[in-house]
Amino acid sequence: MTAEQRRNLHAFGDYVRKTLDPTHILSYMAPWFRDGYSGLYEAIESWDFQKIEKLEEHRALLRRLQPVFKTRVNPKDILPDISECLIDQECEEIIQVCSNKGLMAGAEKMVECLLRSDKENWPKTLKLALEKEESVFSELWTVEQGAKGVETKDLGDEEIETSEIQIFYKEEPEYQNLSQNSSPPSEVAPLKIRNYQLELALPAKEGKNTIICAPTGCGKTLVSLLICEHHLKKFPQGRKGKVVFFAIHLPLYDQQKSVFSQYFERRGYKVAGISGATSENVVVDQIVENNDIIILTPQILVNSLKDGTIPSLSVFTLMMFDECHNTSKHHPYNMIMFNYLDQKLGGSSDPLPQVVGLTASVGVGDAKNRDEAMEHICKLCASLDASVISTVKDNLQELTEVVYKPEKNFRKVESRTTDGFKCIISQLMRETESLAKSIFDELGAVTPENLSRFQNRDFGTQKYEQWIIAVQKACIVFQLPDKAEESRICKALYLYTSHLRKYNDALIISEHARMKDALDYLKDFFNNVRAAGFDETEQDLTRRFEEKLPELESVSMDPSNENPKLKDLCFILQEEYHLNPETRTILFVKTRALVDALKKWIEENPKLSFLKPGILTGRGKTTNNTGMTLPAQKCALDAFRTDGDNKILIATSVADEGIDIAQCNLVILYEYVGNVIKMIQTRGRGRAKGSKCFLLTSNADVIEKEKMNMYKEKMMNDSILSLQAWDEAIFKEKVCQIQIHEKSIRDSQGKAKPVLDKKNKKLLCRKCKAFACYTADIRVVEECHYTVVGNAFRECFVCRSHPTPKIFGSFEKKAKIYCAREDCSHDWGICVKYKTFEIPVIKIESFVVEDIATRVQTLYAKWRDFHFEKIPFDAAEMSK
Repeated sequence: MTAEQRRNLHAFGDYVRKTLDPTHILSYMAPWFRDGYSGLYEAIESWDFQKIEKLEEHRALLRRLQPVFKTRVNPKDILPDISECLIDQECEEIIQVCSNKGLMAGAEKMVECLLRSDKENWPKTLKLALEKEESVFSELWTVEQGAKGVETKDLGDEEIETSEIQIFYKEEPEYQNLSQNSSPPSEVAPLKIRNYQLELALPAKEGKNTIICAPTGCGKTLVSLLICEHHLKKFPQGRKGKVVFFAIHLPLYDQQKSVFSQYFERRGYKVAGISGATSENVVVDQIVENNDIIILTPQILVNSLKDGTIPSLSVFTLMMFDECHNTSKHHPYNMIMFNYLDQKLGGSSDPLPQVVGLTASVGVGDAKNRDEAMEHICKLCASLDASVISTVKDNLQELTEVVYKPEKNFRKVESRTTDGFKCIISQLMRETESLAKSIFDELGAVTPENLSRFQNRDFGTQKYEQWIIAVQKACIVFQLPDKAEESRICKALYLYTSHLRKYNDALIISEHARMKDALDYLKDFFNNVRAAGFDETEQDLTRRFEEKLPELESVSMDPSNENPKLKDLCFILQEEYHLNPETRTILFVKTRALVDALKKWIEENPKLSFLKPGILTGRGKTTNNTGMTLPAQKCALDAFRTDGDNKILIATSVADEGIDIAQCNLVILYEYVGNVIKMIQTRGRGRAKGSKCFLLTSNADVIEKEKMNMYKEKMMNDSILSLQAWDEAIFKEKVCQIQIHEKSIRDSQGKAKPVLDKKNKKLLCRKCKAFACYTADIRVVEECHYTVVGNAFRECFVCRSHPTPKIFGSFEKKAKIYCAREDCSHDWGICVKYKTFEIPVIKIESFVVEDIATRVQTLYAKWRDFHFEKIPFDAAEMSK
């Protein structure tokens, strides 16, 4: 049965249940039941479903562990041992999915099949199969207890603002062979430790709080193992050390947990890990208490300190922060260190853990000279309470033999001299602007300030997009006495600006890729417009586009309009692969749309199609794109590492800090530039000897900015050398003064708590301004999800089946909810089954909040920014 057939059966199941008498067809189905669903056959024969009912707690546990299962279990390995619990067709489907879509997709399919299994022995069979393959998942799969005692905390739906657990994305397998089980468990494999690694580790081994700053690819993971092992060994009999290692990105968390487990468990230490993906299945304080080394994504500890699960940082003796340059502002690293510094400066007698940070670049912030750069670095040291910056000085020759600094090349490329595509799209944009301006003219003096200034904005630029966003925000809170008129005007302006934004996107794609790709992008957009609410305004805008479509098709197919930038990119790739057919390339671009466009260009270019491009983009949502899921990101990286045919990876900024692939020897920055940390990280992706880095741009300012980054890198290195020359006592005093100053600022800000607004307010649809509910009707479920009570709200939205229904803890995601106005259909959130209730869960970014008395309207991006009286969800209230 296909996914579509399943959805249809689910949608129209009531008709089947009302019409079909199962007793009339049961005898025909019995032979097939016997061969396939033997457990169900036995239950129907005796009309005793107790055995199947007992499986429910195991199904509940497997649903909750599904995210871990698909990342930890190889379905091909265990399928032979569990095939008796599945029907033959399911086994074949799992094998087929593994071959076509990869092991993670196959594991998801296996979970789906096991959840349906009617064989009473499947939980134990799965346990034995996992233990046979020595799968780490077997520790989580507890057959005796099933799902009892498993705590679930957050919904985990990317569409709704949920708990404060954050999952960032990065991977830096700097010492991959550590995670390969190449020697018997009883034998501790010796590691090749280099002198520069011992040099980097020395201050931390002496017990000093240290920032280790060393190039990507030099083996900082091994340095952290050396420090950790020395730290644990130094404690006298009867005392024990406890180490926490923080990894801000989930794949790095997995990597480091594997590395630390293999290295230390052979040496008699206990290692465990908790991430946002696994936190709902574990008790944090017990994991911390029962293990010597704990690998964490940092928000886990932030949450645990906040709710008192972990009473103090004094439970640890060593904290290690990977990518420690992120310790600033409201990053989870800084939240942890605020706690540390409050304890240090508050006169507490409790011991504090040693702190070690690891990074490829401490950066210089906005520094324009060495003094300002030194101040920036001192502030980072103050944030991490570091008294030493450890770099390689005595063993530089050895370091340069191991870490190859890519040769950097700047290529100024030409843009098109004539651009027919831009002329046509610009005309459509001017027409759309004119339609929007006519509405502003209707309003006259009522128009919000600066809203109708269309002149002097270049189409196809980020500045133009920023203007559109500003207009949309102003329109959302714009008010008129006539509410119907207000709704009409705001909705029309929203549509006009949305179309302008898409045209602007298309011009950016055309500028950097092919006109054809930009046109395809617009066609997809207008197809989606037709499929959704298609009102008069949208019909008019679509007609205008379709009138120009033949002309756009003609221009985009004209060979003379080929993009000169692509010619240059093609030349570089051909040249590099001619010199070295084994070249492995990462191509960095600014947007997801460009990733897709360049992938299609390479695949359709006969000179380059042999590269078989892979893509890597972030998880964040855009208007019509939900991004790549974590499993998809990991699969993309694995394919690039292991598949010899996959010779190029096209990536957005998700990859610039952390992908560490030793074989990659060519980095191309395509109209892509960032700060000095980003430059060092992207350049660090090219790890192979003789690697190169190209910056391709048609903008001379971009080249100047990159040259400025190179200057700042030198300034950073010079500043570190200057600080290392300081007397350690003087440096410690400088760091302490910064800490005292920053704490005073923090304390003064902390005292100004937001005032709770107890007035009842309205929530209006952000798109059409239709009334949705009152704040008095909103209830908070499990501290982070927001629902609305009362039947009146149910009349305000419509439900459509969810494209990816899932179960998260106590919640079963069942449907999407949209504004009930036919000409609006704005996305409001989801409908879930929570315990015995089916409730809507809304997202604040879908609404505008209106004060009933003053009628002032306000936008909120997050629920936590909206300081209204939040009433907890009460099952008794719902029952009434």
